[in-house]
Amino acid sequence: MKYASLSVLVLLTACTVGPRHQVPQATVQQRFIGGDAATVGAVAQQRWWEEYRDRELSALIGTGLQQNLDSLAAMERIREAQARLRATGVNAAMDGALETGRSRSGGDATTTGTATSSGLSASFVIDLFGGIRRGRDSALAGLAGAQADLDTTALAWVAELIAAYADARYNQEALALTRETIRTREQTLEITRQKYDAGAATEYEVAEAEASLASARAALPQYNAAFSTNVFAIGTLLNTQSGPILARMQRGAPQLRIPAPRGSGVPADLLRNRPDIRSAEAALAAAVAEAGVSEAELYPALTLSGSVARVSSTDSWSFGPVLSLPVFNQGALAANRDAAVSAARQAAIDWQAAVLTAVEDVQVAQAQLTQYRQRAVALRRAAEAYDRALQLAQQNYRDGAITLLDLLDTDRSAASARISAASAANDAAKAWATLRIAIGAGAGALRPVPEPAAPAADTPAARNG
Repeated sequence: MKYASLSVLVLLTACTVGPRHQVPQATVQQRFIGGDAATVGAVAQQRWWEEYRDRELSALIGTGLQQNLDSLAAMERIREAQARLRATGVNAAMDGALETGRSRSGGDATTTGTATSSGLSASFVIDLFGGIRRGRDSALAGLAGAQADLDTTALAWVAELIAAYADARYNQEALALTRETIRTREQTLEITRQKYDAGAATEYEVAEAEASLASARAALPQYNAAFSTNVFAIGTLLNTQSGPILARMQRGAPQLRIPAPRGSGVPADLLRNRPDIRSAEAALAAAVAEAGVSEAELYPALTLSGSVARVSSTDSWSFGPVLSLPVFNQGALAANRDAAVSAARQAAIDWQAAVLTAVEDVQVAQAQLTQYRQRAVALRRAAEAYDRALQLAQQNYRDGAITLLDLLDTDRSAASARISAASAANDAAKAWATLRIAIGAGAGALRPVPEPAAPAADTPAARNG
C-alpha cells in the first residue's frame, strides 16, 4: 500500500491540466509582390546602416545604443521579467517563516510573568495538476517577450534617428542649394542694373530682380530652423546634450546616399526575423500558460506543512499533509478559467494580426523604395537640365535675346527642381532604411547590452533565436 500510494502521488505530480502552447502556423503568400522567392535567412546581426557609408551616422548609432532612454526602459522590463521568473517554480511552491517573541501577562504583581516563544514553520505545495509549472511557463514567455520587445524598441529608435539625421543633412543640402540660387540671382540683379544704367532695362525690372533675390534669401531661416530642429531631435534620441552634436553637424556633410538594393526575402522569413512577431508569440505562450494556471485552480491542492515551536520551556511540533478542496468557489474559478482561455484566443488573433501587419509593412516599404528611387533619378535629371537652361537663359538675357521675366521664370524652375531632387533623394534614402527595418534586419546588432541568460529551450525566444 505504501508503494502504491507513492506511485499515485508521482502520477498526480506529473499531471498538467489546461491547454498546451504550440508554435503557431501562419498561412502567408510565397513571395512579396514584385519580389522573388529567395530567402534572406537570419538577418538580425546585419549592420545595414553602415551601407550609408556615413561615419557620423554610424558613430551616433553606436553612442546612442548605450544611453537612449527607450532601450534603457526596455532593459528594465527585461530585468523585471527575470525577477518574476525567479519567483516561480520552487520559490512559488515553498513558504516558511521564523518567528520569535516575548510577552508579559498577569493580573497583579504576584502573578505577572514573562514568556518567550520561538517557532519555525514551513510548507511545500505539491504541484498535483501543474499550476506552478504553468506559472513558470508564463514567466518564461514573459521574459522572451521582454527580450523581443527590446529588439523592437531598438529598431524603432534607429528608424527615428536615421530619419532625423537624413532630414538634417537634407536641410543642409537645401541651404547650400539656396545659397547657390542667391548667387545666381545676385548675378541677375547685377546684369539688370548694368542694363538699367545703359538704358536697356526699366526700374520695374530692377525691382523684379531685387524681389527675386530677397525671396531666395528669405528661405535660409526656414532651412536653418528645420536643421536645428532635426539636431535637437537627435540629441533627445541619444539622451545627451545637443550642443556638441550641433557643432559637429554644422561642419557639413553630403546627403545620405541611397544604398544598393538588397533582397527583402520572403514572407516566411518574417516569422523569425521580426521581433514584434516573436513578442506576439511570447504573449500567446504566456496567455496559454495562464489558462493552464486557471485550470489547475479548479482542482484539489495538496500541501505538506510542518512547524516547530517553543513557548517558554515547552516544545511542540507538527507535520502533515493538508488537502484543500475548492468546493464553494467553483463558479468563480470556472469563470476565471474561461476568461483566461478567451485571453489566449485573443493573443492568437493578435499574433495573426502581427504577421499580416509585418507582411504589409514589407510590401509597402518595398513598393515605396522602388518608386522613390525612380522619382529621385527623374528629378535629378530634371534639375541638371534646368541648370543648363538657366545658364543659357542668363547668357541670353545678357545678350538681350530674352526678357528678364523669362530669365526669372527659368531661375525659379531651376531652384525648385534642385530642391525637389534633393528631397526625393532624401525620401529614397529613408525608404531604404524603412525596408530593412520592416524585414527585421539588424535587431540583434542593435541590442545595447549583452543578452540576459537564455530561457529554456521550449520558449518562443529560444526557438526563434
